[in-house]
Amino acid sequence: MVVLPASNPNSCHIMSFDNLNLDPQILRAVGEAGYFEATKVQTEAIPKILEGLDIRASAQTGTGKTAAFLLPALNYLIAPSNLDGKGPRILILVPTRELAMQIASQTEKFSKYLSRVRTVCIVGGVPYPPQVRQLSRPYEILIATPGRLIDFIHRKKINFSRLEMLVLDEADRMLDMGFSKPVEEIVAATPSSRQTLLFSATLRGSVLKLSEKLMDCPVEITVHANREKHENIHQILHFVDDLAHKNRLLDYILTQQEMKTGIVFTSTKRYTDHLVKELLDKGYKAAALHGDMNQRQRTRTINELRHGKIKILVATDVAARGIDIQSITHVINFDLPKNTEDYVHRIGRTGRAGTMGTAISFAVGTEISLIKHIEKFTGQTIEIKEIVGLEPRSQKQSSQKAHPLSLRRFENRRFKSKTSVLHKKSTRGRYNRKLCPGKIN
Repeated sequence: MVVLPASNPNSCHIMSFDNLNLDPQILRAVGEAGYFEATKVQTEAIPKILEGLDIRASAQTGTGKTAAFLLPALNYLIAPSNLDGKGPRILILVPTRELAMQIASQTEKFSKYLSRVRTVCIVGGVPYPPQVRQLSRPYEILIATPGRLIDFIHRKKINFSRLEMLVLDEADRMLDMGFSKPVEEIVAATPSSRQTLLFSATLRGSVLKLSEKLMDCPVEITVHANREKHENIHQILHFVDDLAHKNRLLDYILTQQEMKTGIVFTSTKRYTDHLVKELLDKGYKAAALHGDMNQRQRTRTINELRHGKIKILVATDVAARGIDIQSITHVINFDLPKNTEDYVHRIGRTGRAGTMGTAISFAVGTEISLIKHIEKFTGQTIEIKEIVGLEPRSQKQSSQKAHPLSLRRFENRRFKSKTSVLHKKSTRGRYNRKLCPGKIN
């Protein structure tokens, strides 16, 4: 394995796409899309991919990783395949329908001047017949989610005999969603001579083990872009007492004038629907987005958000990756995500294309350790705020007036509050024992 040193977020090194040995027709499409300077992950990955090397890369959403594998993949397709057949030459495997559709859109954009390149996108939640018809015609790029691709493999609708490149995008997410065995089955159905590219937010644990199974002597690329990526996102934290307190805070935030379009993330599909019903009853233009919706419903919802027909999208983490709408001004973590990577992906839905964004999180006192992990992971401190009249009980019970707040001060308040309660119980117990010496208290 060859390991490239992690990129320095403060590095000023900039490389033009013209220096990356890409075909002029691809460069023409890239330029028309408004891209002229390669990002760090593109600068490091594209030359290695063009050399035919296996790559495993750690890069967050927003670093330009899609183009990092898509542009060299398109470059391969300039030359015709030496093998006959209708199967794909490039397979891009992704965890969600939204991400698959986003990559398909990027593929169409960058391949507009490549006459022989045709892309097929197969995902769950849509009827089988149209996808069967697409797969029956010649095509070069296949973008797929694991579940639907396994179905077509079992039905013998896909021939991988001329496959040259396999891309696993957001591999960590695929494994988190339980696709470990399907991914391994899909890989086993591809030629061993393929080139393999794996992109993930992190390269550890199950992702690292998977990469070791799939690759021989991969080049490892790590791009630490979290701090740079979120400089234009104002991150705010509100401590809350309970669900009712969250709802009161959300009502207040949604009434603020600077809130134009936002995504509210919840932890369950059931509460997503419940919260949308409450928001609709209050007159908000709101809609839900979660895994129980079919593809047509989800596509319609995202399009309505993009065109301003929906102002508040209440979503589970299914929407955290793949939505790219520049008009989103706010992300609200009604429920904190289970891990730091999902936090990064969630708040990355705002502050797109250099615009300013705001990310607001609600947390109970027991989630302080998760907040600390997020701050360590992102390299940034989240500003703790309190709204007059909506402070958590620990603040109301405290005589401390020092500001700004800090996690340490909040922890001290919780500790003092607990100590005070324990002291009262202890004193009451001693008093009862004096009055009733024969009673077990």
